[in-house]
Amino acid sequence: MSDKNYRTIAIDRAGAVAAIWLDRPQVKNAFNEELIAELTEACTHLSQDKETRVVTLSGKGDVFSAGADLNWMRRVAAYTYEENLCDAKRFAAMLEGLYRLPQATIAAVNGPCIGGGVGLLSACDVAVASEKAFFVLAEIRLGIAPAVISPYVIRKIEERKAREYFLSGRRFDAQTAREIGLVNDVVSEELFEESVEKWVKRFTKAAPGAIKVCKELIAHVARAPLGEVLDYTAETIANLRMAPEGREGFAAFFEKRKPNWDPDS
Repeated sequence: MSDKNYRTIAIDRAGAVAAIWLDRPQVKNAFNEELIAELTEACTHLSQDKETRVVTLSGKGDVFSAGADLNWMRRVAAYTYEENLCDAKRFAAMLEGLYRLPQATIAAVNGPCIGGGVGLLSACDVAVASEKAFFVLAEIRLGIAPAVISPYVIRKIEERKAREYFLSGRRFDAQTAREIGLVNDVVSEELFEESVEKWVKRFTKAAPGAIKVCKELIAHVARAPLGEVLDYTAETIANLRMAPEGREGFAAFFEKRKPNWDPDS
């Protein structure tokens, strides 16, 4: 799959891995209307890409994302209600597109992660943070709330911690982010790329079709009452057992070999 030339993001490919970069280092990878549109478009294309199995998301330079671009915020301040609503819905669509990618997604948080940047990492499946990273949800200090990113952030850190950080707007470090469930690993700057690569290898050993189904399963089951998911889960496993990947996985297990999707097979 060939990628178009974007102005605010970049995409690098290495085999089955697509690396998305927020590419506005001059403004600390803050996002504006253009970046939102381009990242939405990139996620739409990747969602249809059968060759890509893992997607990483990081920021160029030494910052993951500073959140909203100041010039964008100035424009938003003058918007009508209808314009604000449309703008917010575009941002929401970007986050949903990232969250619903069928591939495994890894946020590589290489530095400070502020406001909407926390939403981006929360929409990914796992996150690796450099120990120099810090996190801020400071919307409350501007008289607003982290509303559009909240479905993803609250799924990561749960209500109790959301109340603490949403309502105070206080800064917290990478170790705290790990303790509250926002990120999975915290590593030194020297080991950062190696740690991201370890997650890539874990995901490329998993069956790509099963990853897609597992992501859908988690999203569906996580908040649904038990009685509403019993048939769904039974049908899901029955379908997976009958699918080519399931048959190959069982055959590889019993034949004591690696399945055909494993890069080491």
